[in-house]
Amino acid sequence: MNNKITNAQQVNLRLTMLSLAVIVSLTGCEQSAPHEVDKQQSQVNNAAPINQTDEQQLELQAQKIQMQHAVRYTAMPQGMMHESVAMPRSELQLQPMPRTPIDDVVVVSEQERENYLKSQQNPVKQVGTEPVSTFSIDVDTGSYSNTRRMLNMGKLPPNDAVREEAFINYFDYDYSAPNSIATPFNVHTEMATAPWNEHRQLLKIGIKGFEIEKADLKAANLVFLLDVSGSMNAPNKLPLLKTSLTMLTKQLDENDSVAIVVYAGAAGVVLPATKGNDQQTISAALDKLAAGGSTNGEQGIELAYQIAAENFKKGGINRVILATDGDFNVGTQSIDKLKELVASKRKTGIALTTLGFGQGNYNDGLMEQLANIGNGQHAYIDNINEARKVLVDELSSTMQIIAKDVKIQVEFNPQQVAEYRLIGYQNRVLANEDFNNDKVDAAELGAGHSVTALYEITLANAAHKQIYELRYQSKEDKKLATSNELAFVKVRYKQPDAEQSKLITQAVATPKGELPLSQASQDFKFAAAVAGFAQLLKGAKYTGDWQYEDCAKLATANKGIDTFGYRSEFVQLVNNAAAL
Repeated sequence: MNNKITNAQQVNLRLTMLSLAVIVSLTGCEQSAPHEVDKQQSQVNNAAPINQTDEQQLELQAQKIQMQHAVRYTAMPQGMMHESVAMPRSELQLQPMPRTPIDDVVVVSEQERENYLKSQQNPVKQVGTEPVSTFSIDVDTGSYSNTRRMLNMGKLPPNDAVREEAFINYFDYDYSAPNSIATPFNVHTEMATAPWNEHRQLLKIGIKGFEIEKADLKAANLVFLLDVSGSMNAPNKLPLLKTSLTMLTKQLDENDSVAIVVYAGAAGVVLPATKGNDQQTISAALDKLAAGGSTNGEQGIELAYQIAAENFKKGGINRVILATDGDFNVGTQSIDKLKELVASKRKTGIALTTLGFGQGNYNDGLMEQLANIGNGQHAYIDNINEARKVLVDELSSTMQIIAKDVKIQVEFNPQQVAEYRLIGYQNRVLANEDFNNDKVDAAELGAGHSVTALYEITLANAAHKQIYELRYQSKEDKKLATSNELAFVKVRYKQPDAEQSKLITQAVATPKGELPLSQASQDFKFAAAVAGFAQLLKGAKYTGDWQYEDCAKLATANKGIDTFGYRSEFVQLVNNAAAL
């Protein structure tokens, strides 16, 4: 084999040296002076014919230059500049640069870049040791519409993206509303066999808020806080946001006011408080919005609250509506500080509603938390129909609060119930002592809103319990031995302008005989199907052999009156999940 280097190899090596010299001069990392680069280029151009030893030396020299100017890049949050740091030469060894195999490349999916709060299913509780269950209501529906977006894209959602209560409460149920706002809601209960386990029962507890016609809504002081950062530059983000808010403003009149605050790298007012019937001015301000820059959400929130305070309507609706993908990545990044800001402004009578948009970097966890703390609602807008549902059809419940700090406490009778499990509301569970403590914050109920909670229970006389009975527990309780109460439901709430709570109570009678699912109302069976679907998406820990096909069959048979097609759409989502 010929040990002499060919002319082609000489040219390649010279080009390698030249390329390295040029790269070094351009990177700015330990940049060589111009005369040094010229010197390196001259050495390459004037090189004599190279033998094998010369070739090895040249390769070593090229390798040395490359290693001396190796750069270590520091990953920074999206929207910020990357910093590069030259590695000290003492840390480097003259050895061939390693090649990265294709198998080592990690591909991060869009879902993995989205942020969701941890959400594990509630465990089974024994009534003998924990007879009381306490939680705050929750009217957020964002989890359902966000999951719908994923399923329509052909992807199953992450477990933590699924919140059972948001699925259940996405749909309306035929609860009767109270006749007077003095008692802001009615309590409804129903029970039947669980569709996924014949040995369990479902107890449905529903409350329905007093209904207010749109024409009778209080005057509104609305401040739109809009994210126009670069992360919002997608068709399902800023353009959909502008269309959604245009739909909302068309519901307003001269007694209402709208201001628009935008934020990207900095925050600013693009529309001062303007009468709600000045559609041309409001629409023109929305149309001019364009996306660009990084996100400083905290600065925007502070400015929005300032504008809301300046235009505060005493006795009216005062609300900041934050519309974003939640990608807060510049400015103060402390989530706790943001929460404190929102909580402090809540006490002044200014609520916060959050509307989520987009995918890929969507921060559902932050959006939900801010809405919970801000006495508002969190919704996810995945299409124009959802925008109409939240901002037009449900305007009264979205805007006007009829009861605040609404808490539910259920005490189960150990003579009738052995076990129970609350389906959903994981991040709304309260300590039992919090129920009577008016200092503890809870969620608000909007006009006409309905809230539904489902408990899966095991009756005391059931043969198949999930937890063994306690060995040393007394089974004697003469006081309750003859009680026909299954459970006792208590609901505590405050009037919107009050600080002292009121109490509503209702006993749940023990059924006489079996309650087969077939004899339950259509609403009950549909709600059971929805709850089952959410549990299947979260891993089917408690649903046994029940499958998506069973869920679709139950929902299809119990769609009832489906004016807007939401229940039919649900069935299609179940079928999509089954196919995935």
